Amino acid sequence: MRGLRTFLGLVIVLVALGSYLYFVESKRTPADDTPKKEKVFAVEADKIEEISIKAENGEQTTLRKANAEWQIVAPEAAKPDSAEVSGLTSNLSTLEMQSVVDENAADLKEYGLAQPRVQVTFKAGGKDQTLQIGQKTPPGSDYYARRGNENKVFLIASYLDSTFNRKPFDLRDKSAVRLERDKLDAIEIVSADRTTRFAKANGEWLMTSPGNARADFGAVEGLIGRLSGLQMKSIAAPDAAELKKFGLDKPAATVRLGTGSSQAALVFGSKAEDGVYARDQSRPMVFVVDGSLLEELKKDPFEFRQKDLFDARSFNSTRLEIARGGQTQVFERTKVKNKEGQEEEKWRQVSPQARDLDANKVEALLSAITGAQATAFGAAGAKAALEKPELTVAIKYDDGKKEDRVTFARSGAAAYAARAADPSPATVNVATLDSIVKALEELK
Repeated sequence: MRGLRTFLGLVIVLVALGSYLYFVESKRTPADDTPKKEKVFAVEADKIEEISIKAENGEQTTLRKANAEWQIVAPEAAKPDSAEVSGLTSNLSTLEMQSVVDENAADLKEYGLAQPRVQVTFKAGGKDQTLQIGQKTPPGSDYYARRGNENKVFLIASYLDSTFNRKPFDLRDKSAVRLERDKLDAIEIVSADRTTRFAKANGEWLMTSPGNARADFGAVEGLIGRLSGLQMKSIAAPDAAELKKFGLDKPAATVRLGTGSSQAALVFGSKAEDGVYARDQSRPMVFVVDGSLLEELKKDPFEFRQKDLFDARSFNSTRLEIARGGQTQVFERTKVKNKEGQEEEKWRQVSPQARDLDANKVEALLSAITGAQATAFGAAGAKAALEKPELTVAIKYDDGKKEDRVTFARSGAAAYAARAADPSPATVNVATLDSIVKALEELK
């Protein structure tokens, strides 16, 4: 019995010890066996105040920070690309040695470091530090590098070479034109055969030439987006004295962008090998940009006009008036209570006689009306045809605060429409007018 008690006691002790080890050890953070990589520089990105780069092709660039703003100061003063500068400073501060190849290299030539391909010198806290990058390792996954004049050779990841091997053009701001998009209120596009102008009022773009009309907000904003994001592909001439050489003496197109009293202008010239020559008139240089934008600037003004005849939509319409054949029918969206006492919306005809309407048929009519679009503007004979309208539609929407009024007419095999206060009548598909008339007949 004594032996049994001793055995049970040992079991209890072992269980207790096992439980302790389980609960204590399970809380312990496992050791990280990954070897720590040595950082090349002990520097914080925001403490770097100057950077000089000698690229592989021999070009040199110097950037300097003053009052928290970076500037390219050599080979010429220019605004830098903020993303490029951020990439430089952050990668210098986090750069790690992948491994050390030689603690005291006797011959730097075998690593391509006797005459380094790329050299980056930066200043932080008044101290200059240098990174030299040599040739790629035989496997191609890393580059040989060294710090300052040290003979210690180490490896850096190959993808970082493109971060440090930067030419002056790579580091500069490549925006073709500088504009404050949210303040833009006027645009003028001048090409060989036409001038198109837009003005912004109450948050909406209007076409002011040719004629006065609603502009397609999406089309205009899309153009602005392309202009604001337009990048130089290369610099053709830093200070072009002869504009004729680039086709800029007689531009293919000129875009003027107004923000209040100030104005920016971008001029497009002849074709270049990989785009088209262009110039921001506030700067002397000629550069090359994507040529597809020039084709967009040459578009017919119709492409920038609002083609929807109605701003109203079926879901926000509250009142519909249709005058046809000497009679005006009036329909209103009303709120009524159903059998369960719940409030619901319902369309009713209120004139010439009051009656309930089939909701699906009203929806079909509204969809046919609000889906009407222009296929052209200013067609000959449109105004004459509209003097004898087939029907006039007025829609109130947005709780009755806004109204669209459009008149439709036919002339032979053509159909036309005119919005109230719009001097330029539109051509519409005959099928569009037919679908409106058919949907109206269905309500009888």
